[in-house]
Amino acid sequence: MPPNMNPKKVPIPEQAPQERIKNFKEVALGYTPEQAKEEATRCLQCKNRPCVEGCPVNVKIPEFIKKVAEGDLAEASKILASENCLPAVCGRVCPQETQCEILCVRGKKGEPVAIGRLERFVADWAMENLPQETPQIKKNGIKIAIAGGGPAGLTCAGELARMGYDVTIFEALHALGGVLMYGIPEFRLPKRLVAKEIANALNLGVKIEKNVIIGKSIKVDELFKEGYQAVFIGCGAGLPSFMKVEGENLNGVYSANEFLTRVNLMKAYDFPNNPTPVKIGKRVAVIGGGNVAMDAARTAKRLGAEEVYIVYRRGEKELPARLEEIHHAKEEGIIFKFLTAPVKVIGENGWVKGIECVEMELGEPDESGRRRPVVKKGSNFNFPVETVIVAIGGTPNPLIRQTTPGLETQKWGGIVVDEATMKTSKEGVYAGGDIVTGAATVILAMGAGKKAAHAIHEALQKKIR
Repeated sequence: MPPNMNPKKVPIPEQAPQERIKNFKEVALGYTPEQAKEEATRCLQCKNRPCVEGCPVNVKIPEFIKKVAEGDLAEASKILASENCLPAVCGRVCPQETQCEILCVRGKKGEPVAIGRLERFVADWAMENLPQETPQIKKNGIKIAIAGGGPAGLTCAGELARMGYDVTIFEALHALGGVLMYGIPEFRLPKRLVAKEIANALNLGVKIEKNVIIGKSIKVDELFKEGYQAVFIGCGAGLPSFMKVEGENLNGVYSANEFLTRVNLMKAYDFPNNPTPVKIGKRVAVIGGGNVAMDAARTAKRLGAEEVYIVYRRGEKELPARLEEIHHAKEEGIIFKFLTAPVKVIGENGWVKGIECVEMELGEPDESGRRRPVVKKGSNFNFPVETVIVAIGGTPNPLIRQTTPGLETQKWGGIVVDEATMKTSKEGVYAGGDIVTGAATVILAMGAGKKAAHAIHEALQKKIR
């Protein structure tokens, strides 16, 4: 069958903007089987498979898409799951446009194949139609500890469990998933799907210890004393950064981390059925321009805010958020204030009443390659808001570096690793995800966890030999 040469992707059905801002249901509704098959036939089945090079977990992209085109969804699911333990998650939140899809040959004369949408479709179909199977794995009795139950830790644990290792995940919170559970909103990533995919990943016999903080409840060196032969650290970078401006301690100022955690884990999205653990005003300012800022702004809108502003110190071209998230935010009425930086949070009786900002101009590029924002003198102005959400990034909790002698860290607190193996400066300790890179993507964290698992296996097998 010749490929479908339509230059455009098959559009994905979505909730209308004016409807979706009133609920926390998914914005994108997913492909129908007919739409998925039509989109899959756009794949040229290139022999050199450039798209695979862009995937941090090396999903066999042309192979699974071919099976979708043929209507063999069970085989497509098998191929997908062989390399990716969280396909329904990745199909929704991966930045495919800068990874696999940017390398798609179809993108040279039109739009690339909708790899992410097809991944989501196959994963969702498999959840509904395929029984969960418990694989028979011969255990080797070697204990490995995983610090953190987010994407990096889950992937590392799953890979090692498949190889026969006795794996235990130590998670600080009461729920596994890390940013998947507490950070990404329900309308982008339904928690029931996350829970199902985590259950599938743990169906390999992985043990879980919740409410355990590595560095406080138990130290890395103590894990080795308890018989663990290797430790993987994937605790993320959940310690929020703040603006360091006057008024930042007023009531009504949240870090995006706290705000989204309250909405997700404490189920503020289920208000009024659930007493809401967040209080927001009619006007909300979100400081920052990344995906987390978009998530916070769109969440505030759904919680009833009448006006929501994204306040970003650079221009629209410099926004680090995904284009899809920016597009959805604009559709939902989020107001963008570009080339604007807060210098003070204004308060009254202990509560936020507004922010004072300055206008910015773009100067020469900084170390990130983006043009550095420079303050316009005398450009100060105020505007009223009752809630401020700070979404300017985060750093790792310092507990691990403070309690783990011999662990080399970067100036900002991230752990230094060998990029080929994810091995740290401390013998037997590996690390990956945001605790190494700073805030990045789910799939990059998963890729790091996968790489570390294979490096751990290789190192331990050498010891055995």
